[in-house]
Amino acid sequence: MKASLAGVGILLSLWGTPVAAQPFATELNVTAGYSTEGSSVAATQLRVFGDLKSGWRLYLEGAWGVRSVDDSDAFGAAYPYCNRLQPVETYAERTVHTRRFLTGVRIGRYRTPFGIYSQSDHAYSGFLRAPLIRYEDHFGLSSFWLEGGADFFIGTPKLQLEASLGVPQEGEDPRRRGLDAVVRVQAYHGPWILGASYITTRPFQQGPSVHGRARYTGLDWRWMRSGLQLRGEWITGSPFHGATADGWYLDGLLHRPFTGPVTFVVRYEEAHHRVGSYSSSQRRFTTGARVHLTRSVAVHVNLVHPVGSAYAGNTAVDVGLTYTVRH
Repeated sequence: MKASLAGVGILLSLWGTPVAAQPFATELNVTAGYSTEGSSVAATQLRVFGDLKSGWRLYLEGAWGVRSVDDSDAFGAAYPYCNRLQPVETYAERTVHTRRFLTGVRIGRYRTPFGIYSQSDHAYSGFLRAPLIRYEDHFGLSSFWLEGGADFFIGTPKLQLEASLGVPQEGEDPRRRGLDAVVRVQAYHGPWILGASYITTRPFQQGPSVHGRARYTGLDWRWMRSGLQLRGEWITGSPFHGATADGWYLDGLLHRPFTGPVTFVVRYEEAHHRVGSYSSSQRRFTTGARVHLTRSVAVHVNLVHPVGSAYAGNTAVDVGLTYTVRH
């Protein structure tokens, strides 16, 4: 954490005393949740962001979270639960518009830019769990992975190329130290967003049998029209030498005027991994909703049903309550 705070200080020193072009915005989320798997959580997340007169945009995010058990992925969509205050994303970015291209750079600590990765894509969207292939205990990527480095992008209104170079920065189950590289290309056409990503990094698993690098390739897509969003990812790769992992998921989110304060969500997903002679597969079906009780209070309810595995029949109900204040 000291290193991350020092990084924020370095960012600020790049432009001297930061003078805001407009007042900074703040957002505070307070969350409590319970799952019938026997897991309960409490968490607080604070974000401060705004534009500087120098043309840079500053984003600072910190979180504290605690949960009763560690062997469940319930409520694992937003941030880790380490029972301590920790920085999440802390970066500065700048975007430059030219006649033909849009270019930009992000410097600091940011989420690994692989696939559908942003905080808003997975947290408080209606789902209370990350996709199986984005849960590291299934030998996939983790939605909690953070990079400390620089992320560059260049694009047009139809196509964007992004490249990140950094080192692991996550606080829970950190990857081994080393250099990470991520490349992502994303295309836009009408209601469609299509993407492809590749990452080479270091494993987070420990032990004498774990060596080599982790490498993943992914394809993702999103389609949005008239309050309906469909999206999905397919990811395949190797978490370390001698192991393989692959999986995919398909989400649907519906919010129309006739649904009022309710957003309905549904997901089907699969994840498979193999380490030597050992292999495992999981399939899961999730239905649920996010209901805005007031402008500041929302309740999330998910029914999580494993399919065709040793966990089949162990349906779980996850309930989360979130209070949000924006200024």
